[in-house]
Amino acid sequence: MNLKKEYSIIIMILFVFFMFYRPVVCFLILGTLLLYYGIDSLIFLNYISKKGIETMGKILAHESDNEGYKTPIIEFLSPEGKLLKGKPHYYAASDLSKFRTYKGDINKNVRILYSLENPEKFVIKTEKSFNYGTIIFVIAVSLIFIGIGIGNILGFLNMEH
Repeated sequence: MNLKKEYSIIIMILFVFFMFYRPVVCFLILGTLLLYYGIDSLIFLNYISKKGIETMGKILAHESDNEGYKTPIIEFLSPEGKLLKGKPHYYAASDLSKFRTYKGDINKNVRILYSLENPEKFVIKTEKSFNYGTIIFVIAVSLIFIGIGIGNILGFLNMEH
């Protein structure tokens, strides 16, 4: 999700303001951001599935984030013959990735799909169904947050007591 920095600051200020003034609006803000992220990711995955270029990449390593989730670092050749290295544009790690070592995956070849316009944006082809599943989950959660916010504002739900 690529929000401009100015928008991020405005959203944070609004979120903090409504946390104290009317907390239920925070559900709307979070739901809207999650919905934007979900739809943006869904559009990208649909685009890459239909118009992406398939090639083989090699897993060089796995990088852990601050919570222990591991993301593969993959190397592949672009159409111009340029060697590219990076993380998938969209990759959903599960709780199992915190505990698995993935040592057997190092130097393993994987099929990837990348954008011809921007080869740095790629996904692992075999993760397609898991990626779609996580995006659908994010969209469902966002709709629940938005529903809670709207329901409270319209008086159907009372969460402020």
